[in-house]
Amino acid sequence: MKPDILIVDDDQAIRQSMQEFLELEGFKVHSVPNAEDAIDYLKKNRVDIVVTDIIMFEMDGLELTHLIKKEYDTDVIVMTGYTSEHSYEQAISKGASDFLFKPVRYEELTLRLNRVLKERKLSTERAEMMQELKKLAITDGLTGLFNSRHFYKQLDMEVDRIKRYNHSISILIIDIDHFKDYNDLYGHMEGDKVLVNIGKLIKSCLRRMDTAYRYGGEEFTVILPETTNQDAVIVAERIRRTVEAESFSPDPNKKMSITVSIGTTEYEPEERISSFVQRADKALYISKDLGRNRVSSIPD
Repeated sequence: MKPDILIVDDDQAIRQSMQEFLELEGFKVHSVPNAEDAIDYLKKNRVDIVVTDIIMFEMDGLELTHLIKKEYDTDVIVMTGYTSEHSYEQAISKGASDFLFKPVRYEELTLRLNRVLKERKLSTERAEMMQELKKLAITDGLTGLFNSRHFYKQLDMEVDRIKRYNHSISILIIDIDHFKDYNDLYGHMEGDKVLVNIGKLIKSCLRRMDTAYRYGGEEFTVILPETTNQDAVIVAERIRRTVEAESFSPDPNKKMSITVSIGTTEYEPEERISSFVQRADKALYISKDLGRNRVSSIPD
């Protein structure tokens, strides 16, 4: 079945040339001039990826992206000019899967489309696998994240997958700084609220294919498929900054911040799963030894 692509751009010449090129590349393509028409089309048709300009009259591309990700199982690639004030971070925060500058090189667009389609396929496979595994007791009762038992089961499956496809995989181990002191001072009920909230913050920083786990106590883990250690550090920093920016209120008259320390590492060919996890754990303790609220990596 041909992938379904919807182009949204108020420039007719761009829409037409892009559609003609992508159809020659084997895609099924439809195009519309504005966000309103795009929404109408999505209500009646299944679409794999929407490619939208940011600057449009009425509803802009970022608003459209946010609405699509809220209402439809469709990925979005956004386009903007080099001089635009809009950034990659803005697009990703709205749920976009990728970001392109105009004038768009159609060969590059084809590569981006194929990458997003590949991630959709992997995500679908992983979702189907997750549905089967939900029959088991695999979730942490407090945070709703997967538990440590499932972490090892899933990690074993992911490592087997990357061996077959020759991909990379990285993991994070995350520890809440001074959590015992917080528990002792404000009580376990407030501590539980922190665990739940940080679990949500971690998930908010991840892609659809990534998975977060309550490893035990105040520790969390994250599996990052198709991710090098260098990219894992970027994800870890995003998590660290997001947690640090959050305000916690252990009592009505007090607001405070909480930080996390994180260790990252990438799987080495043919190593044991236990060695893989131990290396991430060592990286975590480097972060703690260096003063906490930081990301450390092995290899650095």
